[in-house]
Amino acid sequence: MPTRTAEAEWKGNLAEGNGTLKVGSGAFDGPYSFKSRFEEGQSATNPEELLGAAHAGCFTMALTAQLSRERIVPTRIHTEAKVRLEKVGEAFTITRIDLETEAEVPGVDDAAFQKFANDAKQNCPLSKALAATEIHLTAKLL
Repeated sequence: MPTRTAEAEWKGNLAEGNGTLKVGSGAFDGPYSFKSRFEEGQSATNPEELLGAAHAGCFTMALTAQLSRERIVPTRIHTEAKVRLEKVGEAFTITRIDLETEAEVPGVDDAAFQKFANDAKQNCPLSKALAATEIHLTAKLL
């Protein structure tokens, strides 16, 4: 299995400085800043947003794998991850991640879908890596 890489570079002080985040594949190279991390409405990214994208992607692939093992082909799976960053004591902490998924899966009832979704949540590599964080799942079969 390949080792994936990413880079971060920062220039200046914390409040007024800025940086760039880049993934090794070249698929993403963009700015981030204090404001993009702690204020709404900024056009740059932040580590929590990228973590959310990675977790949503990992979970969605894990759910697809669960279905594929049963020879079930989903029409569509869409997952949104909401990553909550809060100040706890003197430090900032990711306190919760909400995964919200909606799926069109022909031939699967809701009880089976919930089992597949919960298994995917438990077994996705990013969920395992983030085990110290509270992770909630809402799974809706369309």
